[in-house]
Amino acid sequence: MSHAIQSHFASISDKRQLGKIEHSLIDIITLCICGVVAGADGWSDIEEFGLTHQKWLQNKGLLANGIPVDDTIARVMSSLDPTEFQSSFISWMNSLSVATEGEVIAIDGKTLRHSFDNKTRKSAIHMVSAFASGNGVVLGQIKTAEKSNEITAIPALLKLLDIKGSIVTIDAMGCQKKITQKIIEESADYVIAVKGNQKTLYDDIKYFFNESEKQHYKSVNFDYHEEVDKGHGRIETRRYWLTSHLECLAKPEKWFGLQCIGMAENETLRNGKITIERRYFISSLSDDAKTFARAVRSHWGIENSLHWVLDMSFREDESRIRKNNGAENFAVVRHLALNLLKKEKTHKRGMKGKRYKAALDISYAEKVLSPIL
Repeated sequence: MSHAIQSHFASISDKRQLGKIEHSLIDIITLCICGVVAGADGWSDIEEFGLTHQKWLQNKGLLANGIPVDDTIARVMSSLDPTEFQSSFISWMNSLSVATEGEVIAIDGKTLRHSFDNKTRKSAIHMVSAFASGNGVVLGQIKTAEKSNEITAIPALLKLLDIKGSIVTIDAMGCQKKITQKIIEESADYVIAVKGNQKTLYDDIKYFFNESEKQHYKSVNFDYHEEVDKGHGRIETRRYWLTSHLECLAKPEKWFGLQCIGMAENETLRNGKITIERRYFISSLSDDAKTFARAVRSHWGIENSLHWVLDMSFREDESRIRKNNGAENFAVVRHLALNLLKKEKTHKRGMKGKRYKAALDISYAEKVLSPIL
């Protein structure tokens, strides 16, 4: 058994009666990770993977008493304390020394659409995840009862992570004074979107940029960055302004570490029609529009490289796992599998292709799983 998974996951509480344990908890967790890497999307799939590759698993020192049935896998995994499981995941990721110095860490939430249970009046689970945009891996996650609870979940998640030296990006839901305080206390920077939930702040920033535009941005010092992309029948011009002129804000000192306000403008020309979208931000960065632009752009990577991948390649939104802590813990297993697949660089296909190859070729699956086996 790998020292890594043993040392970071073995502390999880096993709620089974001692005399009735046929398969060790760490073996069942490892089986789940192996199965999901190779395309399993539920408990029955995981059992099938185990039965198909029983000899291979046992050669690795796993499951000496055979493969547990799907009901056993479901019961054991659904009984695990999700806080312990998530903490073990974060501990494992921290041990891998994923570089975060200067890295953009995007914080965002995603609802597990079918994790609700009408019979028990259990609402759908909302998971808030931290995503290292450059490395393309999940650093950690925490559950909330609903999207509005992201406000309290984000500081709790940040407390568990090593974010020193990174740039934390959050959408407007996370535009809260306590969240900026937590980020600064952890020796990181932030770029946070501002919308109507902070109406005074939003109105002040929007008014300032509108007035500055009328003066062609000559009356105040700005740092400016521009990028142009062409392709798929469109031309997209992205413009970024960043300024340390905070006199336009009411009580800017209440926002911990606030150094600048910024605006990102996307102008898209398609079929002769121009559309313009503007977004506003607060930031602890100095006047560096290029770094600001990288942070704003990278934040959307959590949608394309995490949420979309979980839905399209891992079929997360189709999952009907909902009993007890099953949905929450299976989400963590997906994140584990995604990180392992991201780390494997020799196969150049996308996430779905990698999972398919792992299902067909156990030697490739072993290569992906080498950090835990």
